[in-house]
Amino acid sequence: MGRRRKQTLGDPVDGVLLLDKPAGITSNEALQRAKKLLAARKAGHTGSLDPIATGLLPLCFGSSTRWSGYFLGSDKYYKATVRLGETTETGDSEGTVTNRVPVNVTELQVRSILQEFLGTRLQVPPMYSAIKVDGQPLYKLARQGKEIEREPREVTVHELDFQSYDGRDVELTLRCSSGFYVRALATEFGERLETGAHVIGLRRLGVAGLLVDQALTLDDLEKMAGPAERRTYLGAVGEALDHLPAVELSVDAAFYLCRGQSVRASNLPGEGSVRLYSSAAGFLGVGVVGPHGTVAPERLASTGTQTG
Repeated sequence: MGRRRKQTLGDPVDGVLLLDKPAGITSNEALQRAKKLLAARKAGHTGSLDPIATGLLPLCFGSSTRWSGYFLGSDKYYKATVRLGETTETGDSEGTVTNRVPVNVTELQVRSILQEFLGTRLQVPPMYSAIKVDGQPLYKLARQGKEIEREPREVTVHELDFQSYDGRDVELTLRCSSGFYVRALATEFGERLETGAHVIGLRRLGVAGLLVDQALTLDDLEKMAGPAERRTYLGAVGEALDHLPAVELSVDAAFYLCRGQSVRASNLPGEGSVRLYSSAAGFLGVGVVGPHGTVAPERLASTGTQTG
């Protein structure tokens, strides 16, 4: 007898849903709940949030999952609350407190040290992270009591703004590159102040050009009549990628671009990725700006193919 094919549940739903993740669950748990509520066959998220974190978690459904990398690799915006005087094994309030010291730090000191984290620098990822070493996530090794050497990664903090300080807790907002760990910032921040520190609150305010103000909660979705109503809140991929400049191509240029060729275009930025459109076909995909006013296809909407 032939092997029975596993039944695929759900409908072939396409689009991007902006979810405001609650605290206390993993990003994957939030994804699975949303996927079930939309009765969708295929879905993926675009970068994990820690269980204590809330905020924007863009979810890609169906063919939109092919574009998740453009969100994963983009800048993130956060509001964080960092508690001084306590160090935890995880760098946040989920972990056991390993050290406590009195806090005698002024607001001026807090503001001054924070500014040291602006710009591009090397950051050592925390042990409690999903980064894999020899196929094993670091957090699994950490739970076994193992500490291994981690390669520093280049990260950038574009903006870092002090919000408040009450003598114990520091509130701040920041815009950072992909791969940046706010928990690692808190740990280093505490070391520089000689008080220790950990994250007690983290909210993602934005991903690329998307804002949490546009997002729905799981409670919002559960209150809706059914999957059909929930699916009306799915956005098109081209709209969700609005952090990339939009470039309109002529009919002829669109024809050749969709066959994998570089084409000439007007109103191109100096470099980087762009969204490509034509009046006849709408969103064509994402291209990369080349020399002499040209753009090459990078990923095409018609096939989901990545070129180059």
